[in-house]
Amino acid sequence: MSLFFPRREPAQSKTSQFNGPTPLQALLCCLHVGGMLACGLTHAGVTPLDLVKTRRQVDSKLYTSNFQAWGKIYRGEGLRGIFTGWSPTLFGYSAQGAFKYGWYEYFKKTYSDAVGPEAADGTLPRRVRVGRVPRGLALCPFEAVKVRMQGSLQSPFRGTFHGISSVTAKEGVAGLYKGIYPLWGRQIPYTMMKFASFETIVEMIYDRLPGQKSDYSKAAQTGVSFTGGYLAGILCAIVSHPADVMVSKLNANREPGEAFGKAMSRIYKDIGFSGLWNGLPVRIVMIGTLTGLQWMIYDYFKIFMGFPTTGGPAQLRSPSETGCVISTGNKKYH
Repeated sequence: MSLFFPRREPAQSKTSQFNGPTPLQALLCCLHVGGMLACGLTHAGVTPLDLVKTRRQVDSKLYTSNFQAWGKIYRGEGLRGIFTGWSPTLFGYSAQGAFKYGWYEYFKKTYSDAVGPEAADGTLPRRVRVGRVPRGLALCPFEAVKVRMQGSLQSPFRGTFHGISSVTAKEGVAGLYKGIYPLWGRQIPYTMMKFASFETIVEMIYDRLPGQKSDYSKAAQTGVSFTGGYLAGILCAIVSHPADVMVSKLNANREPGEAFGKAMSRIYKDIGFSGLWNGLPVRIVMIGTLTGLQWMIYDYFKIFMGFPTTGGPAQLRSPSETGCVISTGNKKYH
């Protein structure tokens, strides 16, 4: 699955073949608008689920159920209270999404050129780890503000940038990054599972459907994208949940100046192994929904740009029609 803008050869060549991104194309790929829309809007849209999940991770006895939690919050704070933390969520995950999809595409193309399409599948962990570092750095400050806004019954901040300035004034810039290690521990397996399982699930769906992928309308193909994304999201939620709990706990309970290892040991001693799975059912619903929506939005954007949807066999197009080579999965089509 690679998506780059075509690079044209000199006029004497009737057809051209894409050989890799220019620096400008790589920048456009990193700041991919489709990734920004897919991640930012979906994460902000499930803020009510995220709010209850975060509070139940911080205090498992606070609410008896999700609906009881929403009712209690609504009676006390209104609709605005249910969407506590939407602003840092939108900013943080838009930044993360701008890097996530583009860098995944870029590194997949790079490794595919270096070792071949088949062998490139084995480099997935390396591709994700390399791209995950800057994405985590972009997300972490907003995640720290979001967790503090959601983790207490009364938000200590008026908004995202008031939260950032308040944390840095009290704890310095390091206060925004005290959850960076568990954040990486959450996002690396999450992203690996998200891309690898999605492409596998979509391929399995098309293998079991009658006819070819090209026989189905674009709306039907994005429906497959949503289904594959939802199923992949369930797996993502499970493999990344313990680290997600630690992110919430560290941002809510880590003392200023407390060593990371000491804080982790103290929190684990307090909650135990079972505590690492607090809030898993609601997170499965949340991550499944937003992952399905992310892939659907991303593929709608690809359709808008004139490219095929993600996964499965792509419809063959001649070089004279496209002016480039598009690879979907491990197959390249001219």
